[in-house]
Amino acid sequence: METQTNAVPSSLMWVAGVAIILFSAAGIGAIMGWIPTSMGQSGSSSAASPSVAEKAPVPVQRQVTEQRHSNVQAAVRCSQCGVIESTREIVSKGEGGAMGVVGGAVVGGLLGNQVGGGRGKDLATIAGAIGGGYAGNEIEKRNNSTKSYEVTIRMDDGSSRTFNAGSASSWRSGDHVKIVDGAIRSN
Repeated sequence: METQTNAVPSSLMWVAGVAIILFSAAGIGAIMGWIPTSMGQSGSSSAASPSVAEKAPVPVQRQVTEQRHSNVQAAVRCSQCGVIESTREIVSKGEGGAMGVVGGAVVGGLLGNQVGGGRGKDLATIAGAIGGGYAGNEIEKRNNSTKSYEVTIRMDDGSSRTFNAGSASSWRSGDHVKIVDGAIRSN
């Protein structure tokens, strides 16, 4: 039988374990925002960055005030900014006119006249003229219908604004836009 001996981990293992724990705690703190700021600068060369002696620590209160000031400036700078919430097509029925009614009645009367004989032919002609007049009027309304587009924008201040456009816009839901002189522009 083999006997197991409890070996004491070497000091190198202890140092590695403690280093991993500290590194993990620092990473979690940075992700959770528990560490107020990071002094690291990505992509900067050592010649361009000031030396440690030239860097003066910025008090936390000043950093918070500067951040609030920049947030207020951003809000003031873009009071007309927002995000496209929806685009909806609106079809407005056109007006019917005498041309559609008369044209439809003539065509309907001619088609009704082809059906039956005697009194039935007369009734089919009248029914065809009435039906043709109604159909001609509806066709003219559809031909004269117009399409417009309603674009709803959720502004950065939380309000919602609606704009009407005569033609289909290229804007899609989620696009960031800015209102300039009453027109929608890309932001």
